Amino acid sequence: MAEEGKADAQLFQLLSHLLQQVESVTNQEEVELRAKIEALGLEVTKVPSKPSGHIDELEIAKELDKLSAKLDDVDEMISSAMAADPQVQSLLSSTADLWMPVITATSDERRNFTASIEDSNPDTQGKNSD
Repeated sequence: MAEEGKADAQLFQLLSHLLQQVESVTNQEEVELRAKIEALGLEVTKVPSKPSGHIDELEIAKELDKLSAKLDDVDEMISSAMAADPQVQSLLSSTADLWMPVITATSDERRNFTASIEDSNPDTQGKNSD
C-alpha cells in the first residue's frame, strides 16, 4: 500500500513539474490547472473513512460515477491545454512513456512498477525499508 502511494506521489510530482515547465515556456501562470492537479492529488491520496455499515452496489456505483466525473474533468483540462498550446502537446507526448504506464496500470502493476524503479535506483539499494 505504501508503494502505491509512492507511485501516486511520483505521478503528481511529475505533473507539477510538467506544469512548471509549461508555465516557464509560455510565461503564463496556470493557476486553475495547478489547483486542480493539487486537488486531484489530495483526493487520490486521501484515506477513505471506514464505513459504518455495509456499502451496497448502488453506493459503490455512485462513488465510481463521482470519480469518473473527476477524471473526465482532468481529461478535458488536458485536452484543452493541448489544443490551446502546441508546446503542451509536445511536452506531454515526449514524456508519455513516464506518466502513461502509471495512469493506465492496475494497482498490482503500479506496485511492480514502483519496485522496478527502486531496484534500478542506486540510492535505494542496500537500504532496508520498514
